[in-house]
Amino acid sequence: MINWLYYPKNIKIDEMSQNVIHIFEEKADEIDSYTHNYKSDDVLSIVKNGLINNGFSVEKGKKKEEKIHVPVLFGVNGRIEKAFDADAFHSVSKYIVEVEAGRAVVNYQFLKDFFEACAMNDIDYLCIAVRNLYNNTKDFEKMCLFFDTLYQSGRLGIPLKGLLLVGY
Repeated sequence: MINWLYYPKNIKIDEMSQNVIHIFEEKADEIDSYTHNYKSDDVLSIVKNGLINNGFSVEKGKKKEEKIHVPVLFGVNGRIEKAFDADAFHSVSKYIVEVEAGRAVVNYQFLKDFFEACAMNDIDYLCIAVRNLYNNTKDFEKMCLFFDTLYQSGRLGIPLKGLLLVGY
């Protein structure tokens, strides 16, 4: 079963986020964390073709040239000084997808993904996909509670137009 939540909650979900949800829903039986114990790279490889078919560039591997580098800082002559890596990137929609598994909540990887997307140049949308269940912990629910708190407190200026959380 795929769960999802979209932020801010007072904005209608955008079309690309709806497409991303559909991609995960099409593969729900294959990636369901209640029955499978896949690593994040395994889940990414299962949803990869759906992302590519929707115009995303998807990480090909762990080597530097196989990763997707999104600029953060520019230096002399406009050269990229700092970039963060993304699992998938849609340049036209300015959309990043991050797929996490075991360390998503226990190591707060989802917060690192959020911070990096907020710092990336010209990124408007982020999807973070995590397991619904990991070691008897409801990761998707825990992540949602963090973002409910963050968005409802209103204490931080969030540069993203939309944040999609997906539980698989």
